[in-house]
Amino acid sequence: MESLALLRKMGGQFPLRCLNENRNFRFPQKALRPREFQEKNGKVVIQEILQQIFNIFNKNLTQAAWDRRSVETLQNGLHQQTEQLETCLHEKLLFSMLKLKKYFQRIRDFLKEKQYSLCAWETIRLEMGRCLLFIDQLMIRLQN
Repeated sequence: MESLALLRKMGGQFPLRCLNENRNFRFPQKALRPREFQEKNGKVVIQEILQQIFNIFNKNLTQAAWDRRSVETLQNGLHQQTEQLETCLHEKLLFSMLKLKKYFQRIRDFLKEKQYSLCAWETIRLEMGRCLLFIDQLMIRLQN
């Protein structure tokens, strides 16, 4: 996925000094994988995750030491993907959205608590990589 590659490119290696900031935000993976997962529901989940990632990377990036061009390209790509999915969807799933929104709220709370520090942003960059990998896996499941 292009977004995952851009995420990796924009920051490079995770700074060793930030290892103590690493946190488990408890991605609600089980809630997002119901047994009878319909294609429409998967698109809603993907759209919500992309929108939330876009929102997170659209605020207070002043202390993040990332390549600005890569950040802008990531933001543009996420925005385009979100809009494309939105046109496909007519109804929202309340099913898993609450857990997903709480997950992203924990991330926003962490950033605020850490005052949007460089290490906080690096921790979030790793976490968003996990989200994008989940989207990749979900898309493969939806195509099969």
